[in-house]
Amino acid sequence: MISQFRRYTESWIARGFFVIMAVSFVGWGISGDLFRLMGPPNWIAKVGGQTIEIPAFQTEYQRAMAQAARNLPPGQEATADLRRRVGQQTLDRMIAQAALGVQLRDLRVVTPDDALAEVVRSMPAFQGSDGKFSRAVFSTVLQNNGYSEARFLQQLRTDIAQQQLLSAVSGSIAAPDAEVKPLYVSEFEKRSADTALFALAAAPEPAAPDDAALAGWYKDHPHSYTTPEFRRIKAIELSPQSLGSEISVTDDELHTAYDERKAEYQVPEKRSAEVISAPDEAKARALAEKWRGAAADAAGWAAMQAAAQAAGASGITQEDATAVQFPDPDLAKAVFSAPADTVSEPVKGQLGWFVVKVTKITAGATTTFDQAKEALRARVQASKAGDLMYDRANKLDQLLGNGTSLDDLPSDLGLVGVAGTMDAKGETQAGSPAPIPGPSELKAAMIAAAFQARQGDPPQLTEVQTPSTGGSAYYALTVESIVPPGRKPFDAVKDQVAEDWQQDQRRQVQNRAATAMMTAVKGGKSFSDAATVAGVAPKLSPLVTRNQGDPNVAPELQRALFGLKQGEATVVEVPEGFVVAQLAEVVKPDAATDKAGYDQARNAISKSISNDMADVFVAALRQRARPRINQQGFDNVVQAQ
Repeated sequence: MISQFRRYTESWIARGFFVIMAVSFVGWGISGDLFRLMGPPNWIAKVGGQTIEIPAFQTEYQRAMAQAARNLPPGQEATADLRRRVGQQTLDRMIAQAALGVQLRDLRVVTPDDALAEVVRSMPAFQGSDGKFSRAVFSTVLQNNGYSEARFLQQLRTDIAQQQLLSAVSGSIAAPDAEVKPLYVSEFEKRSADTALFALAAAPEPAAPDDAALAGWYKDHPHSYTTPEFRRIKAIELSPQSLGSEISVTDDELHTAYDERKAEYQVPEKRSAEVISAPDEAKARALAEKWRGAAADAAGWAAMQAAAQAAGASGITQEDATAVQFPDPDLAKAVFSAPADTVSEPVKGQLGWFVVKVTKITAGATTTFDQAKEALRARVQASKAGDLMYDRANKLDQLLGNGTSLDDLPSDLGLVGVAGTMDAKGETQAGSPAPIPGPSELKAAMIAAAFQARQGDPPQLTEVQTPSTGGSAYYALTVESIVPPGRKPFDAVKDQVAEDWQQDQRRQVQNRAATAMMTAVKGGKSFSDAATVAGVAPKLSPLVTRNQGDPNVAPELQRALFGLKQGEATVVEVPEGFVVAQLAEVVKPDAATDKAGYDQARNAISKSISNDMADVFVAALRQRARPRINQQGFDNVVQAQ
């Protein structure tokens, strides 16, 4: 029987039958298992042997989107374009980090445990009230920011190693003088002008307008005399504050929160100082004596800078600086212990010998724990309310989705109800702020949403980031009625129309007077003579730079000064009226006597070049790593938001 069967299997018919059977097993059996094993990839990108998993990308993307959402106007939702842009930025950053990781692995660069621990202990965010590392503060900060200890330490370890690599690439770059000098001159050049103010308040009183003039003004300025649109809304809020009775906050937690944010509550003292830097004590002492002398007092600081330069020293000025902004810690100690307007004894520092004179002291300010207590309570409540808020928001969203009206929502959800009529500025018809409870960001979002919704639209639950409390809140509202905008009757606003017309007459008169004076100056008349003819008092403005103004110089005038040539005159409109200005003085900065300012410009450019070098290096690493991107996975994550 077996031999017959063997002979049968050697025939072409049998062989064909077994081929069909084999194909069937492959098609329906083995291949079925293979097809079941195949599916969409669970990675978002592969970079030089490293894999970026979809969950990791999703976590980072959600964190970045939360940050981007905080920067949006209240009530505005993230657009698809913004989500895709944030997603691409997040993916690019993760790919760059992965490419750096490959390079670190190849170079065998690691961060030792001792170095990691030292960095953690030195971070101000993790220090207690005694200025030392606090395990309790460390744990609280990580928890509030959504980090586990292991994840944070691993990320920090990677960051330290990456910074070590990037600093080796770009850390020694120094900007050339050819690039520094133009920026230094532009940044620190000072200008002042001869000025004359044609104040609106000093203009001749215009004649009383007739009814025809008032009617014409009223007609030509319709938007100045209208009532805004008002909307009556009904809304509910869900916030850490509305859940306050269910969330307990201890004094220990408040003290920990205060320690975490002590930088917010302690504004350091600032000082301005004139500093002479000398190479040895003898020169420093001689310059100090000269500075104290009557001749030096008469000549001023400029003479002392010249004397310092002649002696092989230098004179520098530091404006409104904190202690850490001085380049030498011993110099900083001397400045912040010296009395004002007194030339100090020579002080030995790490960078040489110094003589200082403090010219201005701006006291620091400290917000005490008791003063910050209520704001801290709101922040701690927001951080502790996360799980409870999430649970209540889910229930609320389901109820609203099922058609439950705001009036029929359960009373045990911790909601606050609000109803009333307001305009787009959040003011009632009486002109007072609408009494909307909750954080300022929530109020702004509700006001904006009220004027974007249509009357009768069903309420939808919306989340709002509230940085002022360190958390978020929810609201849902419906527009019950709309009062359209309208024009106020002429008789009701006649007095306001008359005042507006008269103020415009004053403006025109002073504009013509200022223009006439400017024309006279441009025609060759001296500024003082032209001012005398115009009946205004000339005044020399204080020196200002492009970015550092003066309370006595209007910002509009400050901007105009740096567009003028020496001796050129112009007219600038300011809130008080019109200013005629003629550029009188241009003080070019001198790098030889202003080493601090020049070094500041050099450091800024050097840092910019270093950053560019680091970017080029990372881009080269990315190109070498040849990243593969799962575009479908990327689209799914971004579109799912």
